[in-house]
Amino acid sequence: MEYLDFEMPIKELEDQLKKCRLIGDESEVDVTETCDKIEEKLEKTKKDIYKNLTAWQRVQLSRHPNRPYTLDYINAICGNTFMELHGDRNVKDDKAMIGGLGKIGDQSYMFIGQQKGYNTKTRQYRNFGMANPEGYRKALRLMKMAEKFKIPVVTLLDTPGAYPGLEAEERGQGEAIARNIFEMTRLKTPIITIVIGEGASGGALGIGVGDRVYMMENTWYTVISPESCSSILWRSWEYKEQAAEALKLTGKDMKHLKLIDGIIKEPIDGAHRDREGAFKAVEQQITKAFNELKDLSDKDLVDQRMEKYAHMGVFKE
Repeated sequence: MEYLDFEMPIKELEDQLKKCRLIGDESEVDVTETCDKIEEKLEKTKKDIYKNLTAWQRVQLSRHPNRPYTLDYINAICGNTFMELHGDRNVKDDKAMIGGLGKIGDQSYMFIGQQKGYNTKTRQYRNFGMANPEGYRKALRLMKMAEKFKIPVVTLLDTPGAYPGLEAEERGQGEAIARNIFEMTRLKTPIITIVIGEGASGGALGIGVGDRVYMMENTWYTVISPESCSSILWRSWEYKEQAAEALKLTGKDMKHLKLIDGIIKEPIDGAHRDREGAFKAVEQQITKAFNELKDLSDKDLVDQRMEKYAHMGVFKE
């Protein structure tokens, strides 16, 4: 397990607890009371740390190397019912954008999301979770398929942004994302969107238009990363913490601004330390959201979605 700077007090207490238990195992000394006190202090420390996180600390947690990615959620939620579908039927299969059919209970869903890698080799294979135009076109193809067969769509957002390379721009990156946003606003099937990690820029928004949009507790969703914002405004990355606060990128901020529908509470340890708890929370939220949407007619579904996005933002005439 890797620890971030602000998690070091947790690491120290966990190390103390391990040593205490080791002493008890290797000797006849009764260390039960001491271990109980350390455990009690450990739980209190976790609560104090994770309940008072800054915006930048939540950004750090969203990028934690032990945090589960899209395929982790899909495989945990769907088990062996998930069948991945490939290709945009035009250029190639984008490994940064995955999608396919899976079941939660007896209900089928079309799952779509960005996928990151776990080590250098898989990160390169997945292009660090940054999709090319063919990734967004694959996502749109699968959404249209879901619409045809009346299957609800679940999108899982976790990307530092769409791939900004020259070849991506040559193949129409901007058009692909804009097309997805346009088509998702009028898709005649329920769309449930969940930010499970990083929700950066148009790369996230390209699969982020939903009837219900949720953010996990330790994630962020905004037009630009704090580092890039800092480099533009201050010509340096040193002000990334200030940028994170100013961008209002946390779930709490987004809910207050009425840009998302809810926050999925993570286990007290965070999704990176309690994966099973995170999987269960996401599964329950998907089922709850679908039950709220399943009885709406196609017209009501699209009308409500259009109205929802039309009312976002503040303006004066």
